[in-house]
Amino acid sequence: QVQLLESGGGLVQAGGSLRLSCAASGRTISSYTMGWFRQAPGKEREFVAAISWSGGGTTYYADSVKGRFTISRDNAKNTQYLQMNSLKPEDTAVYYCAADRFVFTGQAMGVPDRYNYWGQGTQVTVSS
Repeated sequence: QVQLLESGGGLVQAGGSLRLSCAASGRTISSYTMGWFRQAPGKEREFVAAISWSGGGTTYYADSVKGRFTISRDNAKNTQYLQMNSLKPEDTAVYYCAADRFVFTGQAMGVPDRYNYWGQGTQVTVSS
């Protein structure tokens, strides 16, 4: 069983930055696809970013965060990260870490049902 634990959320002003971490335990996830999703109050869960080791670590971003957010992973620490820069009030949401034992890329990386393991979420609030 894989367990995921997010950290790094908090309150930040518009234009600021935060780095989220997702530590995995239970088994090594070096070959897993890892991703981030978010859900704002009154809105549906949406894809943010994902990374796969296919091709050395293929990344995929939602258009709304492209150029502002960066996803990365450290297999030695069994952890993935989401660096969030130039934050906007519309980025306010609960952010969830996700993982799956299959390696996939492209559009499939943005589909929530593709991920079997999820963290509990961490709150990110961006004030204007």
